[in-house]
Amino acid sequence: MSKPQLTKEFWLTALRTEGDAFRAALGTIPLDAPVPTCPGWQLRDLAWHLTQIYVWVNGVVPRGVTDRPDPRPDEPLPTGVDPVVAWTDAFTELVATLDAVDPDLPAFNWAPQAKKASFWHRRMAHETAVHRWDAQMAGGLSEPIEPKLASDGVTEVLDSWLPAGRRSGPTNRAGMIALHGTDVDHVWYVRLRGAGVALLDTDTLLDTDDHHERATASGPASDLVLALYGRVAFDTLLVSGDTSLLEGLRTG
Repeated sequence: MSKPQLTKEFWLTALRTEGDAFRAALGTIPLDAPVPTCPGWQLRDLAWHLTQIYVWVNGVVPRGVTDRPDPRPDEPLPTGVDPVVAWTDAFTELVATLDAVDPDLPAFNWAPQAKKASFWHRRMAHETAVHRWDAQMAGGLSEPIEPKLASDGVTEVLDSWLPAGRRSGPTNRAGMIALHGTDVDHVWYVRLRGAGVALLDTDTLLDTDDHHERATASGPASDLVLALYGRVAFDTLLVSGDTSLLEGLRTG
């Protein structure tokens, strides 16, 4: 199955939907609730973390240049700041910024991807989706990420995060891995070579090819992307082969 060509409109719709769910979590879960998937953070800290990301992206995207900007701040929540108000204001501005900007406008990003604003439409949709899941976990139960968005999230980890060197798993593994998205009819083939990683183009692979995969993981796309981000264990999926290879795909 070929990878779908997603658009600004798709990512904006996903961003709005995930943002609404994150806002609902802020309104129903105590702000001092621990976030089990973000050790050491309460829900208020998670909201402030997203707020800082949104504010930074709001400043980066409209510049129309690809030069590296100042680093994103990573400061603790200031005394006297309401994290719900701060998040709401930043999210509202982010949606307005991304809605107004041409996806082909030149814009910095840190990945081996085209330096265009569309990178941030995609990135902010996934950032918000994963942290929405985190926020709901502070209340004890999370909804899965929508399959089409989760499928693109798996691809983003493999074509952006890992090639950019943003791996948290071991970098001394080598071999072919197949990730099967059972609800999206898609398979990702990834080759690890120590610190190197390559996402194979499935459009050029034939069903009769022997891919020599040494490890496989199968499950819904939401579980796959959450495993790549370290939110759930790989053994929540159906796994086979040398499962230690799967740890080499973690980015969170």
